[in-house]
Amino acid sequence: MKIVFDTNVLFAAFVASGLCSELYETARDLGAIRISRFILGELKEKLSIKAGLTVSEIDAVLAMIRRDSETVEIEPLDEPVCRDSDDDLILATGHAAQADCITTADKDLLVLKSFHDIPIVTPRQCLEWLQRQD
Repeated sequence: MKIVFDTNVLFAAFVASGLCSELYETARDLGAIRISRFILGELKEKLSIKAGLTVSEIDAVLAMIRRDSETVEIEPLDEPVCRDSDDDLILATGHAAQADCITTADKDLLVLKSFHDIPIVTPRQCLEWLQRQD
């Protein structure tokens, strides 16, 4: 089982308690989390700018994610799929990871429904799917 979380899901998992935190913990316990250096870099920026975390707090979050996940090397997509090039890098991460799903709250990604036969789902859909795997 392999799951790619969009940056917004990881951000919510570490900044607020709730659905995304529960999802992260569930996926972590299953060894299912896959990330890319792009996702870590984007998360680092958002934790600093949007959440106002200190450098040491950000480093601790990123270290935890690295420990809890497997990092995949991504290749740019042959052709753009999304209007936001950052979203294409999320899709590329899912493809490189041979993910079972890409989880996001980004409407521009969710509207695609899937990419290369990889379902694109909301955090709630992903959590429900993981809970059915038990």
